Formats: sequence, C-alpha cells, structure tokens
Amino acid sequence: MQVKHPSFTVAHVKKAWSFTAESTLLSQVTFCVVDLETTGTSSAVGGITEIGAVKYRGGEEVSRFNTLINPGQPIPAHIVMLTGISSSMVADAPPIEDVLEMFLDFVQGTVLVAHNARFDVGFLNAALERHGYEPLSNAVVDTVTLARRLVRSEVPNCKLSTLAAHFNLPHQPIHRAMDDVLATGDLLHYLIERAAAFGVFDLDDLVALPSLSAHPESQKLKMTEDLPRGPGVYLFLDLAGEVLYVGKATNVRTRVRSYFSTSETRKKVGSLLKLVHSIQCIETPDAVTAEVFELRIIRRLRPRYNYVGTRSEKYCFVRLSTDEEWPRLVITKSPSAKGITLGPMTTKGMARDVVDAIESVVPLRRCTVRMGRHYVAPTDAPVCSAARLGLAECPCSGSADAGSYGAIVDTVARTLQGDAQEVVDRLTEKMTEHSQNQRFEEAAFVRDRIDSLSTALQRQAQADALRNRGLQDITHEGITYRINQGVLVETLSSGEVCSAETLALPPTLARLRDVLHVPADETPTDVLDEVMCIARLVESLLPTKQ
Repeated sequence: MQVKHPSFTVAHVKKAWSFTAESTLLSQVTFCVVDLETTGTSSAVGGITEIGAVKYRGGEEVSRFNTLINPGQPIPAHIVMLTGISSSMVADAPPIEDVLEMFLDFVQGTVLVAHNARFDVGFLNAALERHGYEPLSNAVVDTVTLARRLVRSEVPNCKLSTLAAHFNLPHQPIHRAMDDVLATGDLLHYLIERAAAFGVFDLDDLVALPSLSAHPESQKLKMTEDLPRGPGVYLFLDLAGEVLYVGKATNVRTRVRSYFSTSETRKKVGSLLKLVHSIQCIETPDAVTAEVFELRIIRRLRPRYNYVGTRSEKYCFVRLSTDEEWPRLVITKSPSAKGITLGPMTTKGMARDVVDAIESVVPLRRCTVRMGRHYVAPTDAPVCSAARLGLAECPCSGSADAGSYGAIVDTVARTLQGDAQEVVDRLTEKMTEHSQNQRFEEAAFVRDRIDSLSTALQRQAQADALRNRGLQDITHEGITYRINQGVLVETLSSGEVCSAETLALPPTLARLRDVLHVPADETPTDVLDEVMCIARLVESLLPTKQ
C-alpha cells in the first residue's frame, strides 16, 4: 500500500507488530530506527528538514516513514553542503506541525533507536513541546553507546560512517535521513549479535548493556544467562563453592546483572565480583519467601560480604531500666530480661525518636549517672540542664522525690507495654499548641515522634502476637503463608508447596536444605529477623490510615 504526499511517503513492507511489556525478548520487540536532518545543532533554535524512520521486528523490515520538512527558516550553506538539502527542495514540503501526528502514530508502541539518540530525540521533543504535544515516552536505544561498549577497541571512532565501513554493513550513511536510518538499522542488528556474548537477549538487558559491558568483570555476565526473571534468592560462590554473598530480588536476573553496572560504586562489590566463580539461584513463588530464605542463609552461614551491616545488626531496642533505683530510658542493641523492653526498631534513629517522644512529655531522668539502691547524692552535685528547664527530674543531684518519680516510671512502663494513650494525648496536645501558635516546624517534629512511637508499639504488638500464636495461615495476593510462632513453615502458591523440604535445589546448593530448615530449638532471638519480616507482611495488610 502506498500513501503519497508531495514530499511524504509511507511504504508498508509487512504488517507492523506492536511492542508489549509482557514480551520483551529482542526477537519480539518492534524497533523504530530514526534519523533527522536539521538546520543546525541546537534544538532550541534549529529546525528539522527531514525525518527518516524504519520499523524492524525480528531482524526484518516492517515499514518506512520518510518526509522532507519545511523548517520555516533558511538552511545554512554548510548544512546544504553536508546534506544536499536546500531551501528550494523543502519549499513545498509540509511544516513540522503537519507531520508530528503521523510520526507519533508511526512510532507508537516501538522502541526508538538512533545513532547519538540524544540529538535526534532532543530535536523531536523540542518540536513536540512547541506544538502542544507531550515528549516521547518510548524506550530508547542509542547505537553510539552500544558501539562504545561492544566494539570501541576495534575502530578508530564510533561515527556511523566509520562503523558502517569497518564492519562492511550493507548500507552506508550519506547524511540523508533514510540512508542513515538503514545504516543504523544494520548497525543495530550487528551489535545485537555481538551483545549475545554478554547474555543479552531482551530489551532490558540491551538498554542496560552500555553500563554493564564496561565493567572490569563483564566477562562474568555469562553467569547470569540462565538466572530466572522472577523472585528468588541469589548466591555468589567462590572457586571452592563457599557462599560469598546472598541477596534477594523480585527479578533475580535483573538484580544480579546490576552488580556489573558502572554506576555500582560500592567498594565491596568490585572485590566480590573478582572472587565470584559461579552464581546460583533458589527460586521462590514470591518476594516474602525469598527474604525469609535470605535471612536464614545469612544467619547461619554468615557470608563474608554481607553479614556485616545486615538488618539484624542495625536493630535497636528501647529499655526502661527498672532494675535501677531511678529508672531511665536507654537504647540497646539486644533485648534484656532486666527492665521493660520495646523493640526491635529497624534503626537507631527510630529508637531515638521513640525516646524523644516519651521524654518530651514525661519528666523521666536523662542523666546517665549509675545510681544503685543506696545511692546518696553528693552535697555539691549540680542539677542537670534538662531539670533546670523543667523537662526532667534529676535524682542524681538529690532534687527528686521518690514517690513522684515512681508515678512517672509507671507512666513510661505502661507506654512501653502498649498502653500509650496518656503519652500520645500529651504529645497531641503539644503538637496542637505549636500549630495554633504557627510554629509549624515544631508541630511537624512532634507529629513525627508520635508516628515513630505508634509504629514501634504496633510492630511490637504484631511480633508478640505472631510469637504467641501457634500455626496460622496468612493469605495475600493468591499466596498463602503457613506461619508457626512467627516463623515461616511453608508457602503455598497455585497448589504448589515451597519449603526447605520441597525446594528443587541445584546440586551445588543441596547442602543448603538444612540451612533453610528452622530447627525447633532455635530461640526467639535467633529468628527475630524472620519474625519481623512476617510482621512487616502483616502490617502491609492492615487498612491504610486516612
């Protein structure tokens, strides 16, 4: 079918197929290679004189789009010399505003490809915005950046003409849109063939390749070829088969390949990849099960590259030291049988917020002096600054009354045990007062402390409820989690059971079956990470606060 215009032609070679997000294999992607000729190098002041575009799918041409355009301004002499397009040639051509809608229809659902895409896409977006259209939202592949990563060592430069000549491509560029498009299409398919050596078979991998293949360990990308694109736990192993690092992901393949990105700046990643001899995966039906398995492996194997700094080491607890004559609030790294403990909290900052929330409305002592049962304040003991401001009692100076202090401790104890209404009411009153006085930053500060306290108490209640409950099922998005005292026993999805016993582990990971199984004699502290993981799942299922 031919649709003709004085200077506009669309030739349909075969039916165009649209790109869908469900199928991103390169063989199923419709690429639209684009090239422009312009009046200059600046999209802000320059105009477009020609657009060429060709759709490809599965390596075959699908359809073409080609038109000269009247830029509405003179074409400089050096541009005429370069492209051969003169003002007289485009005098009867349509203006860009008459072409944009047809061009948008042509590229809809495709992945745009250009050599130095920033230039071509920049000019197109500038024209679209000037005439009331939204900028292009298509995924973009730049053959310049691909060439720099894949073949830069083989050629003197990555100009399209240099690449086309060096690799003897069927078409050669001559600074006319359609000729350059055909040369770029040849280059795209040549580079896709070269990219297969890096395990690139889908669009996401192709887009990410420029930042991956420059990595000093990029040859190890081949290890990622067979990794699943679904949820699971990935493991980096050394030559001896020892686990160096464990991670979880909703898309294992994409996550693992991101370690090879040049944008990955963590120092430990570079040394880790140097030691990696193989990459293995334990597939799971969902992200929660993957997180639980990751926690169990880290807890028992303590891989050298990710044990330090794991979540369990960042957990903090807030404890009321009722074992002291004059109790106070302290932040600790582990729970204690002495006193009343709230937690764990995921960061020290959150624990500090909880302490600040309580101490800002309850005058509990803040001094760190250890005072035993028979403590007697020195006669010259100074009164701490918080006490002088009326914010806290100061028993270390002998100025506090034991009876009154006991009532203060009772209020804090009730709060940490879940009955926080009195403290929350005081905080709310303080927040309202700040707001009425137009001290909005201070009001927001108090509001955040209320949220931190409420969140900590809610998570404590959830974790305690999980620990104290026997076998139960929690269902979310078609997946059922069988929980026993806060520990995941098995996951049921589409009629299949996923557990330590039923996992189809590769031979290299067979030894992990015992690691993934939770023995009955593990203490609540041992499985604290896992209980908190399940508690977060329960929290996510609660109705959102309005």
